[in-house]
Amino acid sequence: MAEKKNKSVSIKKYRNKREFNVGLLLFAIIFLYLIVTVIRSLTGTQIAAYEVREGSIVRDNSYTGLVIREETAVLSEGNGYVIYYQNENSKVKAGSNIYALSPNRLEPRENTGQTDTSTAELNAEVQSAIVLQIQNFNENYRENDFSSVYTLKNEVISSLQDALSETKTDYIGAAIAASGQNVTSYQTSRDGIVAFTVDGCESLTAENFTEKDFDRSDYENTLLQDQMKVQTGDPVYRLITSDNWSVIVPLSDETAAELAEDEVSRIRVRIDKDSETMVAGFSIIEKDGKSYGRLDFDNSMIRYAEERYLNIELILEDESGLKIPRSSVVEEDFFVVPGEYITTGGNSSSNGVMISDGNGNATFQSVGIYSTSEDGEVYLSRDELKEGDILIRPDSTETFTVGAVKPLTGVYNINRGYAVFRKVTILCESDEFYIVQEGDSYGLSNYDHIVQDGSTVDPDEVVFQ
Repeated sequence: MAEKKNKSVSIKKYRNKREFNVGLLLFAIIFLYLIVTVIRSLTGTQIAAYEVREGSIVRDNSYTGLVIREETAVLSEGNGYVIYYQNENSKVKAGSNIYALSPNRLEPRENTGQTDTSTAELNAEVQSAIVLQIQNFNENYRENDFSSVYTLKNEVISSLQDALSETKTDYIGAAIAASGQNVTSYQTSRDGIVAFTVDGCESLTAENFTEKDFDRSDYENTLLQDQMKVQTGDPVYRLITSDNWSVIVPLSDETAAELAEDEVSRIRVRIDKDSETMVAGFSIIEKDGKSYGRLDFDNSMIRYAEERYLNIELILEDESGLKIPRSSVVEEDFFVVPGEYITTGGNSSSNGVMISDGNGNATFQSVGIYSTSEDGEVYLSRDELKEGDILIRPDSTETFTVGAVKPLTGVYNINRGYAVFRKVTILCESDEFYIVQEGDSYGLSNYDHIVQDGSTVDPDEVVFQ
């Protein structure tokens, strides 16, 4: 029997081929990107972003002004106790009774039994007129015209004073008749407004005032009251005879020079007493080596008839628009090209120009427009064209050689993650901010993001916010 041979099997171990791991590669790339970003953020210049918002800047100067009116302190024509027919700041006609003098104090309520004028009832006609005034005000009121509230107030007060004056005249007449005293009444010789305060400054004019008149340390204002005793020649009332009035304010040399340079003839002012904003005629007075501003008004005088001094603000600038930091504004140079050379072409509707190669052929080059001027010039980036490029006007043989350069003022917009120049039109400024025009073509819009310090970036630089 044959012997059986053992067969040996040789088994070789092969190393498995490792498959490419895409996920590991992506992780490595992202990890490397993060490292580079962190290193760049730690070592590079930090770029701060600023969100553009609507705002305003008001530049004003505050003064204490000297009030000048056409007014006269009327003196008593006799001795006795004063009885006033009119109420404070009442408008009167020439020939109207203003005051009476009695040898003894007159006590109308005790002697006549008449109703006190402070509780006098309005007749139906006056009530209807006031209700109509208020209804008209409600129908025509606008939130941006708050000063009309003061106009309504003055109209209502005037109506009440007229009604009260009639009642008071009847009341005093009855009291005089019942008293049995020899009472003499006095009339005004001119139309005007009656006031019952005097301060000795009634003769002040824009020509005769002095620097000392602005010193309030010794200023006194005397109130004239019913039943006070007067002598002949004492002041008994003040008569204002014109609605035109002025306020004189002392100016610094710098402010006077600025206003003179700008040839300001009218100026907005705000009066602190009631926050009323008005427009005044303006002129500069030079006196004794000092400069003064004269503000002329032709209305609302009665509102300030009792004031000799008013705290007043000159509103030199009051602009609204987009508010941006001063540090964000830069100046950049651009090629200027006639607008007739701008066309569209290529595979899109983008703006561009036709550049001649000198051999009769033309190539379309897309360009970004950064501004246009009133005379039709277009501002183009200096990175997209070269000085000396010859542009061909569409549908014409006319050419233009690129070379003229003009600057634009603007900021770097970073809405898309890289710096794009946007021009701005500055309306006014403060120490830290500009107000720029909103709605400019090729300009900024509300909520845009810009570089807070324009000197820290270059055009088209990628910006990480």
